[in-house]
Amino acid sequence: MHLVNSHPYRFRPLCHTQKPYKKSHLSLQTTIYFHPTRFHRHYTAAAIQSTMEAAGTDSDGREFKSPDEMWLEHTGDNNKKTQWYRDGVAYWEGVEASVNGVLGGYGHVNDADVKGSEGFLQTLLAELFVDGGIDRHLVALDCGSGIGRITKNLLIRYFNEVDLLEPVSHFLDAARESLLQENHMASDKHKATNFYCVPLQEFTPDVGRYDVIWVQWCIGHLTDDDFVSFFNRAKIGLKPGGFFVLKENLARSGFVLDKEDRSITRSDSYFKGLFGRCGLHLYNSRVSSYAF
Repeated sequence: MHLVNSHPYRFRPLCHTQKPYKKSHLSLQTTIYFHPTRFHRHYTAAAIQSTMEAAGTDSDGREFKSPDEMWLEHTGDNNKKTQWYRDGVAYWEGVEASVNGVLGGYGHVNDADVKGSEGFLQTLLAELFVDGGIDRHLVALDCGSGIGRITKNLLIRYFNEVDLLEPVSHFLDAARESLLQENHMASDKHKATNFYCVPLQEFTPDVGRYDVIWVQWCIGHLTDDDFVSFFNRAKIGLKPGGFFVLKENLARSGFVLDKEDRSITRSDSYFKGLFGRCGLHLYNSRVSSYAF
């Protein structure tokens, strides 16, 4: 497994669309790329232990001694877990299908977000694919795709096919209408192919379909167990040499639970503990921050 992050590590750049910023508790926005190849047991054991001991808070300021304590309260049985996911989708069903809507009122960060992701993606393609993948038929999966913002502004320019995965139906309808009607690539060589209205925790990709599975601002809606389960299922969807890109916010330490939209913002060490449970290797990482 590999990671990607520019500072302070060597690593950097996974469900429902998540707000990109919460001023009260975020220090950074980060992107992480990882590859399901090797498993560093000496590293992950320590990381997993650290994760289980991390204290956190919720949006009301209540403190939890550990993630386990928080998850037990909110998703400790099947009824609670079902309600957790139902509430998360319900929140976004009340949000307008626009860039400003899916970015939680921070639509002005769109250009900077896309620019930063593009530079990182270019680096990964150049390093990991012969000739940058020019001679390959590249296919990507856009997880938590929302209205197709990342597909339209980035992925469809680098991949021959992009599949979109989004559980909020009016977001996915807007993405389909925009991508199919505008056809801004004016070519069948670069197109949005499949639109899946399925929650991330219930999705299993076709075997060996994707070169890249892109997961941005959505994995916070998954419980830890479903986080691990998703990536273990998603591995089969990667082609040989394929990889994941995860772009997500970071808490300064531990975690912060947003009770309004049912999402959790994890710290860097929290993420690395979960990556270890998934058997993923962090290859590279870059940290970004944007002006509000």
